[in-house]
Amino acid sequence: MAMSVGDSGDDAPMSDINTTPLVDVMLVLLIIFLIAVPVVIQTIDLALPKVQFEPTTTKPENVALSITGAGGQCQVYWGMTPVTSKELLDKGVEKLRAEIDRQGGPNAAGLELPEVHIRGDVNTPYRCIGGTIYTMQMAGFAKVGFISEPPAGSNVTRM
Repeated sequence: MAMSVGDSGDDAPMSDINTTPLVDVMLVLLIIFLIAVPVVIQTIDLALPKVQFEPTTTKPENVALSITGAGGQCQVYWGMTPVTSKELLDKGVEKLRAEIDRQGGPNAAGLELPEVHIRGDVNTPYRCIGGTIYTMQMAGFAKVGFISEPPAGSNVTRM
């Protein structure tokens, strides 16, 4: 804030902008928003799951699928072999049956079903990934998970 006291001999008008009213208004708005935001945002109290990083344990019975969508065409790979939707369903059913039989049948104690791990290219349309998930669920797989890569340089820690 600038003030002129006395006669300095300079008759030019003072051209400094008085910012005090602007700061006062901004502080009042800040206080209003600090009070109003918690009132406006209303949510239902939920117990949200705790996120923790779990390294993927690769088991030989799990199914690893890779999906690309180059040129708008969905391509699914079972391991390194490209498969069609029908072949994917047939191989999935066969794999699940073989694993259940290996563990002693559907009524065996401690039956552990294999999981499906999907690796999808970042440019793959969701319809390709969604169709693969649906096909594997139709084959009988209960657990379908995604393999992702954390951003380079990120610090991934256990919580």
